[in-house]
Amino acid sequence: MITDIKHMAFAVRDANASLAAYQRLLNVGHEASVKDYAKSRTRTALLNAGGIELQLCQSLDPDGRFAEWINERGGEGLHHICFSVDDLDEALSYAQANGAMLKECRACKITGKHAHPEGYIAFLEDQVSGLEIEFMQVYKPGEAQNIQGV
Repeated sequence: MITDIKHMAFAVRDANASLAAYQRLLNVGHEASVKDYAKSRTRTALLNAGGIELQLCQSLDPDGRFAEWINERGGEGLHHICFSVDDLDEALSYAQANGAMLKECRACKITGKHAHPEGYIAFLEDQVSGLEIEFMQVYKPGEAQNIQGV
């Protein structure tokens, strides 16, 4: 079912400052870029550390997804883990059969499986060890261009 970790997303107050700390202290992320995403109102630094994509996510609005998370918990930290799966429908069926509820994607306003730039995704309402869980079935070559809105 789960094939690997697609990415780990950290809620941060300042994506640029957090990226600078990763570069200075851990000697990673020197190839990273910081990008603003209008739809989700998020500024994100994307970097690779040990073969795993890290996303340093800053809300551009005070009531944004990552800002709320920081305020609720009193500080920055690991927000969610995205697991790659071979079959998203199978992963969601298993999770729901074992009591999981699907969560609405705040950016898309869609609950359950939906298209995303890199693959089909879905979020669980349920948390594991206090972390949000995202599943992603990465597109096969040529598949993304057949998806509207991606």
